[in-house]
Amino acid sequence: MRRAAILAVDGGGSKVDAALVSRGGTVVAALRLLNRDHRGSHSDEYLDGVAAAAEAVCRSAGLPSDRRPVTDLGVYCLAGADLPADDRRILRWLSKQGWASENLLRNDTFAVLRAGTDRTWGVGVVCGYGTNCSGVAPDGRTFRFPAVGPISGDWGGGTDIGGTALWYALRAQDGRGERTALSQLVPAHFGMRRPRQVMEAMYFGRLAEDRVVELPPLVFRAAAEGDAVARSIVDRQADEIVAMAGTAIRKLGMARLDVDVVLGGGIFHNRFAPFFERIEAGLHAVAPNVRVTTLETPPVVGAALLGLDRLGAPAAAKALVRRTLTHDRLTADTRPRTKED
Repeated sequence: MRRAAILAVDGGGSKVDAALVSRGGTVVAALRLLNRDHRGSHSDEYLDGVAAAAEAVCRSAGLPSDRRPVTDLGVYCLAGADLPADDRRILRWLSKQGWASENLLRNDTFAVLRAGTDRTWGVGVVCGYGTNCSGVAPDGRTFRFPAVGPISGDWGGGTDIGGTALWYALRAQDGRGERTALSQLVPAHFGMRRPRQVMEAMYFGRLAEDRVVELPPLVFRAAAEGDAVARSIVDRQADEIVAMAGTAIRKLGMARLDVDVVLGGGIFHNRFAPFFERIEAGLHAVAPNVRVTTLETPPVVGAALLGLDRLGAPAAAKALVRRTLTHDRLTADTRPRTKED
């Protein structure tokens, strides 16, 4: 089989999407690999998941894995590509894999941005397991945050929202904080009666601490039902998104432009209108003509489009990728990462 033009990969905290795309925009193969069995996006286990997805999509397309390169261009939009040192490390690793004749590495926020707009510039925000933001100016200049957690000034995403919910629940139980429905909702989610039981289960290793990432839907539900503490967490997340995206807009001199801000990630999969209204109001104060979009397209589409941009593909090819590289196409071949992978 003739090799595809592009291997497009989007890797986040919990999954990796991979697709093989022709120069004409035809999706040759696509799949989603669940990838939560790792110690974070800077770990070797995380890159093992990226490798497993790339190998699996090549097998799905009938491409022999022992004949490399299998594509002309590899576009990898990955969580964990945060600092220049990360970029160098991951690019060295990609070079050893040999899947593509040329490798293009970007943070996963760039995939979100490109998937959410037909332009090549704007601002992309990811808020899922964690949070990050990047921007591209019309002249190609870029801005991004380190986004490696509290040590780089970050707050947000499922781990922080969930961890804060547990924090407030515990303080409500022991009297240090105000009453909140979270003191019932959080332990109930884990089959327990009191927040202290959750704390002890995590302390003694019976419950993984990273399972707090499961709690944001409860926080948004409580906020929608009028819980003041839950609403304060939701408002804090909205304000952090405004702070990140607004900074990117200002740093790149786009405050007077009709700049697109694309929101992608699991935290945006909620229907609590005040959350989005607060984000829009905050961003309009920075850039009056801003256009805020919540991404519905899989971010791997953005990785494929970045590849087609690099190859100078026509608009028809890009439109075809948008139409055919869908969530349904990816989830039709969704698999957990296995020892075989």
